[in-house]
Amino acid sequence: MEVSAYLASSHQFFSSELFHRVQMAGLFADSKTFADAEPKSDITLILNAYKEQLPADNESLLAFVNMHFVIPTPPQEPEVQSEDLQAYITRLWPALTRKGVTQTAGSLLPLPCDYLVPGGRFREIYYWDSFFTSLGLMRSGYEAQVQSMVDNFISLQQSVGLIPNGSRTYYSSRSQPPVLALMISLLEKNGVEAEPEDLNGYYLQALIREHHFWMNGADEITGSGAIQRAVKLPDGELLNRYWDDSATPRPESYREDVELAQGLSESDAQVFYRNIRAACESGWDFSSRWLADPESLLSIQTTDLIPVDLNCLLVILEQTIARLSAHVHGEDDEQKQVWQQKAQARIDAINKYCWREDMGAFVDFNHKQMQPSSVHALSTVLPLFAGIANSEQADKVAQALQTQFLQKGGLLTSVNQTTQQWDAPNGWAPLQWFAVEALKAYGKMELAEEIANRWLETVNNYYQCHHTLMEKYNVVDTTASAKGGEYEVQHGFGWTNGVVQAFFALQKATQ
Repeated sequence: MEVSAYLASSHQFFSSELFHRVQMAGLFADSKTFADAEPKSDITLILNAYKEQLPADNESLLAFVNMHFVIPTPPQEPEVQSEDLQAYITRLWPALTRKGVTQTAGSLLPLPCDYLVPGGRFREIYYWDSFFTSLGLMRSGYEAQVQSMVDNFISLQQSVGLIPNGSRTYYSSRSQPPVLALMISLLEKNGVEAEPEDLNGYYLQALIREHHFWMNGADEITGSGAIQRAVKLPDGELLNRYWDDSATPRPESYREDVELAQGLSESDAQVFYRNIRAACESGWDFSSRWLADPESLLSIQTTDLIPVDLNCLLVILEQTIARLSAHVHGEDDEQKQVWQQKAQARIDAINKYCWREDMGAFVDFNHKQMQPSSVHALSTVLPLFAGIANSEQADKVAQALQTQFLQKGGLLTSVNQTTQQWDAPNGWAPLQWFAVEALKAYGKMELAEEIANRWLETVNNYYQCHHTLMEKYNVVDTTASAKGGEYEVQHGFGWTNGVVQAFFALQKATQ
C-alpha cells in the first residue's frame, strides 16, 4: 500500500465521530493509545458499523472499540540482573529494536529497515531522538542500526515529503529539529562512510531535500514576513521557525487540545492548535520558551519565534552540504561556495538577532514584535555547538551555565520554574550532551566534565534505586521524579541511554 493510502485512511479515522467520541470520553488515560490502535478490518467498514450500532454509553463504546481494534499495550523492559548501568543499557538495545515492515496497520508508517523506539508510550521511531540514541548504539557496536535509521529517515523523506516527527501518520505534517546532518557525520566519524557516488546520490541529495523542506516558501515572501517555516526579516535576512501544516487538534493528544481550546473562537482555536503542533516540532513540548505567559499554555506563540537552536542546526546542515559537495565534486565546486555563503549569512543573522549582551546569552527572536526573547534557556549553547560564537560570547555562556543552570544533578532546561516539562527543575539528556560538546569545542573541559559527571551520577543513582532509565530527570532534587508534561514520565529511554554511553566514553578518555 502506498504511503498516501495510509495517510488517507488515517485522516478518515481521525476526523470521524467515533474517534472524537472515544477520545473525549477518556476511555484511555493516554490519548495516544487510541491514536495508535490498529483496526482489525477496513476503517470504512468499522466506521459504518459504528453508525449502525451507535453505542449508547461508554461501556458499550469500549466494547465496540475492543471488538474492532487492537489496543497497544506497554512493552516489557528487561529485568535488572544485578548489573551495572552500562551492562543494562547494552541489554536494552535489543528490547527497544523493532523490525522494519513494508505493510502496517493503523497509524504506523512502514519502514524498510529495523529501527529503535525511545520506549514507553513511544512505540515508533522519532527523528531527533534517534540521533542521541545513535551516540550509544555506536559505542555498543551497533553501527549497522545507525545506518538503518538513516536509511529509514531518507525513505520517509522520499515517501512522505519530509522527515516526520515520528513514524506515525499523525506526525506527517511536521518534522523535528533537523539532525540528519549530525547522523550522517556520526556515521562518517565512526568509519561507516559511503562511496563518493553514494554521497552524491543519497546522503547529499537527502540533505538538500531537508534544506528545501525548511526553506519552502522563502522565495514567495515579499518584503518581510513568514511563510511556513521560513522567515524574512526587514533587512532581508532569512531565518527559520517551527511550524505545522495542520491547524487541528493533535490525534495523539486530542482530548487535551480540545479541552484547552474550549471558549476560543474557531479562528483563535486554529492558531492555538498550530502553535501547539509547532512546539511539538521543536521537540521542546512544552516550554516557557514558547509562551507569552509562562503559566498559560493558551498563550503559546511558537510560530512568532525564531528559535536560536533550530537555526544553528540549519547552519550545520548548510555547512555539511557544502562539505559533501566538495567531497563529491572537488574543492573548487561552485555549489560548495553557494552553501558556504548560505551558512555564513545565517550565522551573521543569528548573531545579529539572537545574541543578548545584557543576558550574556543566545535567545530566540520574536519576529512579530521584532525583539529578542527574555527566556534564558539551555538552547543558548547551540551557537557554541555549531562553532559560531566568538570567544567573548562563549565565556559569557559558560559563566551562565556555571552560575544559573548547573545544579546537583546536571543542567536545568531553562531558568524558569514552571509546570512545563521543558523548564526547571527538569534536565534532559540531549541538552546535557549539546552543552558538554559546546563547551568542549571552546576548550572549557573542566566545566564540560563536571556537567557530564553530574548527569551520570543522577542517572546511575536513579537506576540503582528504581532499576530503570527515564526520559527526563529532576536535576534540583535528584531523589524526586521529574514531572510536567501531558503524560506520565516514560521509561526506556533511548536518548538517555545514548547520552549516558557518550558520557561514559568521555569520562574514560579524560581519566
